Amino acid sequence: MLRRGGGAARGRRLPLRPPDPPTPRPPRITNVPRPPGITPLTLARSLCLTLVLGLTACGGEGVHGKPGAAGVHDPYFPKSGNGGYDVTHYGLTLSYDPRGKRLTGTADITARALQNLSAFHLDLLGMNVSDVTVEGRKARWSRAGQELTVRPADDLDKGRTFRATVRYSGSPRTITDPDGSKEGWLRTADGALGLGEPTGSMAWFPGDHHPSDKASYDVRVSVPEGLQAVSNGELRSETTSGGRTTYAWHTAEPMASYVATLAIGHYDITRSTTKKGLPVYVAVDPTQAKASRKVLAGIPGIIDWEAYNFGPYPFSSTGAIVDRADDAGYALETQNRPVFPGAPDTATLVHELAHQWFGDSVTPKSWRDMWLNEGFATYAEWLWQEDHDGESADEIFHALYKGDYYEPADNSEIWAFPPADPPDAAHISDPPVYYRGAMVLHKIRRLVGDDAFYDIVQGWAATHRHRNADTADFTAYVEKSAPDKDFSGIWDHWLHGEGRPDHP
Repeated sequence: MLRRGGGAARGRRLPLRPPDPPTPRPPRITNVPRPPGITPLTLARSLCLTLVLGLTACGGEGVHGKPGAAGVHDPYFPKSGNGGYDVTHYGLTLSYDPRGKRLTGTADITARALQNLSAFHLDLLGMNVSDVTVEGRKARWSRAGQELTVRPADDLDKGRTFRATVRYSGSPRTITDPDGSKEGWLRTADGALGLGEPTGSMAWFPGDHHPSDKASYDVRVSVPEGLQAVSNGELRSETTSGGRTTYAWHTAEPMASYVATLAIGHYDITRSTTKKGLPVYVAVDPTQAKASRKVLAGIPGIIDWEAYNFGPYPFSSTGAIVDRADDAGYALETQNRPVFPGAPDTATLVHELAHQWFGDSVTPKSWRDMWLNEGFATYAEWLWQEDHDGESADEIFHALYKGDYYEPADNSEIWAFPPADPPDAAHISDPPVYYRGAMVLHKIRRLVGDDAFYDIVQGWAATHRHRNADTADFTAYVEKSAPDKDFSGIWDHWLHGEGRPDHP
C-alpha cells in the first residue's frame, strides 16, 4: 500500500477410504449382584466405565465441541479473524445496484475445522443476514458488532471439511481506519470500489478476515448492463441477460481477504501479456485513460524486472485498476491487479507490483509484521532507480539518514518508532514501516554483499510462497542464509531500536 499523505485451489477433500470394521460390542452382562442402594442406572454407568472406558457412547458423556474464538488476538486488531477453523475457499455470488446502493450476496464458505466445533464466528460488519446453513442444514445465528456467530445443527468434528452458506443484503459500509483512511465499500461516481486493508473486506462479504487465513476465491458479480465488474484473478466468463451483466472471476492461488477487491463502474479494458506470456489485464476509468496510458504500458517490463530480482512471479495474471483520484486516498496492492487513485507514477507502480511477492504471496502472520510488506516494496523502488539511471540505493539510504531525502520537512517521522514495533493500529502505515523497513534491507545487503543479498531475497520469497511469515521467521531465515555474519546490530538498532541509530 502507498498512502499519499502518510509515507508511502485449496479446499480439496480427503480421499475416500474403506469404512473401519465395526467395533465389537462389549458382552451383555446380566444378573450382576449389586449392593443395597445402588440403582440400575448407577450400576450401568459404573460397568460402562470399567469395561469400555473411553467410548464416547457410555453414559452419554462424550467429547463435545466448543465455540471457536471470536478473534485471533492480533496485536492491533484483536477482533479480526476467528479461531477454530481454516477457510479454504470463498464462493461469492453478488448483485449490486449503484442507484439503490444495495448489495445482495450469497457467500459459500468452505473450511476445515481445527477443533471440535459447536459454533464458529465470521467477520461481517453491517449488512442484513437472512439465512445461514451449514452442510445444507439450517443453522442458528446471532449478531454482535462485527461478529456473526453460527451454531450448526450438529457439532463439527476436528479435521472435517464443511460448507457454510450465508445469504445477506444491504448497503455496505465505508470504514474509517485508525489512521483516518477510508476502506471497505467506497461509493464512486459510477459504481463502487471494495478495498480491504486492514479490515474493510468484512463490509462486503462474511469471512475469516485476518491475513493469517488465506483461501482461493470465485466471485460472480451481476451489475446493470453497461457497467464492468473487475476483481482478482482471471475473468472466466461475461454474460448479459435481462439488462444485467454477470462477471465471473476466479483466483486459484491463496489470497488474504485484505487484498481482495471488487471494482464496479465504467472502465476501458486492455489485455496484453509479458514476454513470458503472463496475462496482463488493466481496467482504467475513462477519465484517467490518457494520463495513465504510458506508465501502465510499462507493467510487463516491471514484472519481468521484478521477477529477475525477486524470483518467479507468484500468480497466474497481473495488471492494474485505475479509478478516479478522489475514489480512494491511497494505492493498494490488491492481488493480481493493484488499485490506484488516478494515474500512478512509475515508482508507485513498481511499489505495488512488488507487493505481489511481498505481502500478497508472502503474507504477514499479523499486522505487526507490516514492515515485511512495505519495507520490501519501498526497497524495490530504490532498486528500480538504481537500475534505471537514478540514485543508487546507497545514496538514497544516506540521504534519508541525513534528512535530505524524505519529502516532509520533519525527517524525525522516520525515527518515530522501530519498523517492527509500531505503537498502535494507527501507525502501521507510517513512515518508519516503509522507509526504515527499507533501510533494514539495505543494511543486510551491505553486510552480506549483493550476490548473497539477492539469494536471500529470492529464497525468502520462494520458501514462504503463498504462506504467512513474521519478523522472527525473517530474521531466522537471514541468519541461516549467512551464518558467518553477525546481524545482531541490525536487529537491535535498525529493526527494533528506538530513535535514529548512531551510525549509518
